[in-house]
Amino acid sequence: MSLKQLTVFVENKQGALVSITDTLAKHNVNIRALSIADTQEFGILRLIVSDTAAAVKTLADEGHLINTTDVVGVKIGDEPGKLSTALEVLDKAGINMEYLYAFMTRTEKHAYVVLRVADNAAAESALETAGFHLITDADVNKL
Repeated sequence: MSLKQLTVFVENKQGALVSITDTLAKHNVNIRALSIADTQEFGILRLIVSDTAAAVKTLADEGHLINTTDVVGVKIGDEPGKLSTALEVLDKAGINMEYLYAFMTRTEKHAYVVLRVADNAAAESALETAGFHLITDADVNKL
């Protein structure tokens, strides 16, 4: 049930990021969520997109180094403490968080949170048992 996340290594220079976003746009791939971390030399761009296969192909064809990673997507209520509750579920289940980022949905009451953990199946099970709704690539494609 995990989501497919693209990780693209981006040279840290003017125009590099717009080259990627422009390529995706030209191939009708919509970016649903993104996170970027940078260093002096390069950036690590993480993306959830509307069409993973098309994004991988078009970016690879342009010479970008891409990795696809399975991540957990969870729907979080728009109330103080809801993210903390989800993270506590994982903590109590002994699941280490590597990183996370969030994106808003088209509903007013929820955000989608992307979680990178060592064991997706255990995280998904713990979150579902605690009453959280997991999101899928199909959910992302509906946005």
